[in-house]
Amino acid sequence: MFKGAAVVMGVTSCGKTSVGVALAAALTVPFTEGDSLHPPSNVAKMSGGTPLTDEDRWPWLEKIGEALQGNSGHIASCSALKRSYRERIATQAGRPVSFIFLDGSHETLERRIRERKGHFMPASLLDSQLATLERPGGDERALRLNIDEPLALLVAQARNWLLLQED
Repeated sequence: MFKGAAVVMGVTSCGKTSVGVALAAALTVPFTEGDSLHPPSNVAKMSGGTPLTDEDRWPWLEKIGEALQGNSGHIASCSALKRSYRERIATQAGRPVSFIFLDGSHETLERRIRERKGHFMPASLLDSQLATLERPGGDERALRLNIDEPLALLVAQARNWLLLQED
């Protein structure tokens, strides 16, 4: 049984919610959709095509960390673009946090964002997120997955890796 904390991370349209929901179901733990924790001011900025600043993000990242607190398993989604953001989440969680990094080509991400309906994040912010992205380093507790793989494979790989982290 998974008792840890994990964040499914990556830029917009990489599949954080899809993987996160399926992974939480596979591990029978709760899932928190990080986008639902944004304050209205952040949503308004992004909807208008304005990238968030670090100052905009800090309170939101702390809410994600708070959702991961405790000693039972929990999965959340969050872009977690910078190392400092991932560190802030883990600090707020008060326990180790594993990161599942969903990585893909610009072309795949752009196609996905244009096909997505009903989300506040416009396609114009993809390049901003990619410019901000600091891919997790080898010294971070992170697994990189290729978003071109089928959802079931991504979930199986993430599940197996997370369970190994607990040994």
